[in-house]
Amino acid sequence: MQTRVRKVAHVLERLGLAMAGAASGLFVAALVGTSHAVLTNQAFLLLMMVGGAIGFYLGIDTPLRSTASNDRPPDDAWVDRVDTPDLLSSIGTFLAAFSAFACVGLIVLRHDPHLAWIWMIMAGWVLGVAMQITAGTIARLRR
Repeated sequence: MQTRVRKVAHVLERLGLAMAGAASGLFVAALVGTSHAVLTNQAFLLLMMVGGAIGFYLGIDTPLRSTASNDRPPDDAWVDRVDTPDLLSSIGTFLAAFSAFACVGLIVLRHDPHLAWIWMIMAGWVLGVAMQITAGTIARLRR
């Protein structure tokens, strides 16, 4: 019984993260679309929302490396090792969330930033989501 409840709670958590990612993609697409007329279409909005949903679903809660692995070094050896998916996930989450935060701030305050700033925000969001997707994929493949 407890296991089913935990599984349902985990699925709800993942869906919530996916919705947060889709919303962040929508904010970034709205800012970029208002500044660059070519990207003012539904396909671009949908692409950004789907990318954000996948990135936040896969990358925020990456499964840890199995402790039952035979190739696990002694406990002291883990001190200097970097868990690549964990690092990619944390940096990617920061970049995507910061970009979405900046977009919301610019939209609410009705600022019209220079095109270079908009492209930097877009690049930060795309890079962040790509890092999240990569981290989630690596972590799930090595399980």
